[in-house]
Amino acid sequence: MTPLVRPPRLVPGDRVAVVASSGPVREERLAAGLDILRAWDLDPVVAPHVLDRHPDFPYLAGTDADRAADLQSAWCDPDVAAVLCARGGYGAQRMVDLLDWAALRAAGPKVLVGFSDVTALHEAFAARLGLATLHGPMVSAVDFLKSARAQEHLRATLFEPESVRTIRSGGAALVPGRARGVTLGGCLSMLASELGTPHARSGARGGLLLIEDIGEEPYRIDRILTQLLRSGWLDGVAGIALGSWEGCGPYEELRPVLVDRLGGLGVPVVEEFGFGHGQGALTVPFGVAAELDSAAGTLTLEVPALA
Repeated sequence: MTPLVRPPRLVPGDRVAVVASSGPVREERLAAGLDILRAWDLDPVVAPHVLDRHPDFPYLAGTDADRAADLQSAWCDPDVAAVLCARGGYGAQRMVDLLDWAALRAAGPKVLVGFSDVTALHEAFAARLGLATLHGPMVSAVDFLKSARAQEHLRATLFEPESVRTIRSGGAALVPGRARGVTLGGCLSMLASELGTPHARSGARGGLLLIEDIGEEPYRIDRILTQLLRSGWLDGVAGIALGSWEGCGPYEELRPVLVDRLGGLGVPVVEEFGFGHGQGALTVPFGVAAELDSAAGTLTLEVPALA
């Protein structure tokens, strides 16, 4: 696995676009998130359909066509330096096939930020554009609005990425060791549901896999990991970092599943790495060469997340 193209870092005064790629967005939370971005001396613009609701499916922020059009228009706008997702939920997979990938490629590298359901976009931007992306807090997400840690780590990654080249989680080793590779990952169930699609990578070979999830019981996590193992998707993975598992049952019940399914791969594995749906979530880049030290609980990037 080779490193991907890193987009330029942000500078004060940059215009950033906020899009709703998936679930519906609460207006008051969006307003609070925009205030934070303005305090960073950014110029946020809200895509036209961010506050829409799908007429038939209340779990979607507007129609698939409108969500895709918002993302494409924002990405292709030469005045926009970054596209920030407003929230996750569900729906990115429904609109990703509607994007004009040639137009997105022609627009050049830009920063994409999001997590959870946005995993489908992380995979697509890697597979179709060869572009590194940021798995980080979303503009209207509760954790971003309330957590100074989440805010500061994202801000530093966007503006001063050399200051966060070593990401220290405080996590513990499930399997001790060090490994080098290119970062990839996201929401575990989303990675599994992307298998076989034209926008997903064929596997994690040579990569440092960063995974987390929310609302999946231990047996479901077992099933997803077993699917990835049986399909060969985890063959050749170099190392694994495990993020948050909110709503996935008591961790003392989930942990043996993670040990059982991942411990036999013979690669370093670190738990509780502090990214994902948990409180104070860290921002981690995908597509960047790094070293994982599971005993130390660190991920050290060979270069800053953004150029």
